[in-house]
This record gives sequence, structure tokens and C-alpha cells, in this order.
Amino acid sequence: MSKIANIFKLPSPLPSSELFESLLSTEKVLIERIVSTGQITPPGEWYNQETDEWVILLQGKAELSYEDGKSIFLQAGDYLLITAHVKHRVEYTSDDPPCIWLAVHIKSNE
Repeated sequence: MSKIANIFKLPSPLPSSELFESLLSTEKVLIERIVSTGQITPPGEWYNQETDEWVILLQGKAELSYEDGKSIFLQAGDYLLITAHVKHRVEYTSDDPPCIWLAVHIKSNE
């Protein structure tokens, strides 16, 4: 029998670091919930992921920036696809309310 869970139910208290929870993991796909409470990517660092990442911000507000200088401001309901090896960083995440992300990492067939 499957266990029911709620994406919006957060642990109390929230940890001081960003929370990553794997919801489903297969050879080709990882689905995770990420909870951010003001965390950002450290200065000078960039994410350069091996997989495509489709992400939706379910709650909160956030800002992402790309190595080419483009920035995107996200609010609840906004989603995007970040293709593999596109360097990006998190510039802002709200803490009230916390950001709740649903991220789907997709491995290519290569």
C-alpha cells in the first residue's frame, strides 16, 4: 500500500540549511522536494549539472541567474527547464513563506 504525503507539510522547526528530499529515484529520473529559507548559491559558485532539470516553485519567491547575465524572478506556480551544463545560481529565496520547489532531474539517453 502506498504512503500518502503532502508536499506542503514542512518539518518543524525547519533546518537552517536547505532541505533536499528525494521523492522518487530511478536510473533516468530523480524527483525531489527542495525547501529553501533564504539560502543562495555562494558567491562565485555556479551549478553545472549533468542532467536536465525541470523545476516548479510551488511556494515563495526566488531569483535565478545565468552565467550569460540573464536573471529570472520566480513566484509560486512558475516553472522552467534548465538544460544540462547551463551554468546557473540561486540569487534569492524567500524565507516567509519558505520556498518549496519540486525538481525533476532527467538523465539523457546518451
